[in-house]
Amino acid sequence: MTGRPAAARLRATLWPDVGASLVVFLVALPLCVGIAVASGVPAELGIITGVVGGLVVGLLPGSTMQVSGPAAGLTVLVADTVAAHGLPALGLIVLGAGLLQVAMGLLRLGRWFRAISPAVVQGMLAGIGLVLVLGQLYPFAGQDQPTTTGGKFAGLADLVRAATTTAVGLSGVAVAVLTLVVASLWKRTPWRAVPGMLVAVVVASAVGVLLPVPRIEVGPLTDVVALVDFSLLDAGLLGAMLTFALVASAETLFCAAAVDRMHSGPRTRYNRELVAQGVGNAMCGALGALPMTAVIVRSAANVDAGARTRLSRVLHGWWLLLFVVLLPAVLSYVPLPVLAALLVQAGWKLLAPKQVLALARADRAEAAVLVLTAGLIVLTDLLTGTLVGLLAAVVKTAWDMSRLTVTVTAHGEDHHHVAVRGNATFLKLPGLLETLEAVPDSRHVRVDLTGVRHLDQACGQAIDHWAAGRGGVELIHPASD
Repeated sequence: MTGRPAAARLRATLWPDVGASLVVFLVALPLCVGIAVASGVPAELGIITGVVGGLVVGLLPGSTMQVSGPAAGLTVLVADTVAAHGLPALGLIVLGAGLLQVAMGLLRLGRWFRAISPAVVQGMLAGIGLVLVLGQLYPFAGQDQPTTTGGKFAGLADLVRAATTTAVGLSGVAVAVLTLVVASLWKRTPWRAVPGMLVAVVVASAVGVLLPVPRIEVGPLTDVVALVDFSLLDAGLLGAMLTFALVASAETLFCAAAVDRMHSGPRTRYNRELVAQGVGNAMCGALGALPMTAVIVRSAANVDAGARTRLSRVLHGWWLLLFVVLLPAVLSYVPLPVLAALLVQAGWKLLAPKQVLALARADRAEAAVLVLTAGLIVLTDLLTGTLVGLLAAVVKTAWDMSRLTVTVTAHGEDHHHVAVRGNATFLKLPGLLETLEAVPDSRHVRVDLTGVRHLDQACGQAIDHWAAGRGGVELIHPASD
């Protein structure tokens, strides 16, 4: 009797998971390749990371619906790291970052990533998105993107010239724009259950066969697998490991919070998910592949396609492996501008201008933190921008917590009433003393502190010293009747 219900439950989850895995595979394949190419590494490394994200992380506990793989949010960081340390060092950095993630998960630090200011998170994603969009405009015209953000801005004039005067540029822009248009319009059709991203790639690639556009090259995975070279380890790589670990962990756990709101199944267990991501990144590092995070695009596609269990994300990794082993030549028909268009779309979603504008209307100070974080990421690097953004968010919070109003009311010439409201901290001490010292001379001054929610030692001592030196001052503390 117990076998039939179990078999029924298996059938009820198996086919939805198989169908969802195929959808996620079709979404993940072009992104794995495109992110690798945008990062300046062989396309095969992106596919290896996608396979590990499915077959390894997909099996581990933590999250049920999240799908892991190479992420657009790490593209800028990987490209800068490869430019600074070389491709052979990437595997060692990713391995170290994975081990750090495992350690953070075991130490139960996953929940602390939920305490980061939303303005800093949005600023980090917006900065990454802006740099990603800027860099991916160059493949539109068949050009290599400059390695620095300054170079990308400086080269825009030459980029426009190449895009409008050369056959390769005109063809690349045409297929890239076609990709974006098809992906956008497909959502409005009755067949939108089929990933618009996949339809756009197929249509644009078919048109691209007739045009002089550069195409991707994908060979056997064994050609790019490289064992870790521990002789490359130095202080610079240790800093890169920490940066990768923190950024990848933050992106994964922010994604978890978003995905958990999309379904009614089991919630993400943050510390276990951090360990799972660490194991996956350690394996990617050992194979010399790209770092991974949980990816919102693939995860959302998984939920929307009706996945029930983690089997869907495991199977998507299996489909990736089968495809690259059996049909690698198919990828050679995909033009590079098509992949660049997909990444421009992903970068625009990271930039999220509507959310930025909404935050600016709701809280200008929070918006300033966002703009500061994003701007510094564009002008300097990801770590510097994020750390300065976090510092700015802490300062803003401290300032908000120190809001204080001091109102002086005269009751005749000889009586004045001073009402203090809010949080009296050292940040507000100069203004507080300036107001108290400006109280006119009178026989009696009453200072009402009952509206003070917090009185720190600096302000408390300053008020006492002022009252003692003034004379005729009555202090009413919160505990007074």
